[in-house]
Amino acid sequence: MRYECNYVEVLNDGPIDWAQMPANLLCEVVTGAAPRLETFFRACWSEEAIHIRFECEDDHIVATMEQRDDPIYLEDVVEVFIDTVGTGKVYYEFEVSPRNVLFDAIIHNDLEGGKEIDISWDAPDWRTDVTQRADGWRVYDLMIPFADLDHAAPRPGAEWRWNLYRIDDDKEGNRHYWAWSPTQAVNFHVPQSFGTLVFVRA
Repeated sequence: MRYECNYVEVLNDGPIDWAQMPANLLCEVVTGAAPRLETFFRACWSEEAIHIRFECEDDHIVATMEQRDDPIYLEDVVEVFIDTVGTGKVYYEFEVSPRNVLFDAIIHNDLEGGKEIDISWDAPDWRTDVTQRADGWRVYDLMIPFADLDHAAPRPGAEWRWNLYRIDDDKEGNRHYWAWSPTQAVNFHVPQSFGTLVFVRA
């Protein structure tokens, strides 16, 4: 799977015209089937950062945690995994809850089922915003500076590996796991299943 990420000029934190960015849907993480609720994401990049927006149909919010790096993945959350090198052995994990609580970590994965999640690592300058629309959809905006990824701005045409996810609890207490690129397991840490992020500049 490939996502073409368009370049944008972002001046003085001005608004992004998200309607101009390609929208992709998340699917059920194991089978790739359509989930019970829709989740769209869009992304673009500027000289300083990658910008990501999730638009989430939502009928029930589960979000009680309040502190950074709390295990918000045990409740409702959206997640982005980014591998700037492409080996799958080291990648970054970013999560945001409906209360705009953040979780960030760097992952060391042996590609054989073993991994170390280093939550002592923090991305110092990434910013997020969470809003609820009148129709009940929840919108998550993430701005992740390339400097937080220990990386210069990519050249046009550069390719990274990445995946995007959502976890949602329904009213009956059932947990649902959704992904852009299915991993064929209830496990997001399958870098072999990551898709490709392509940096495009017209």
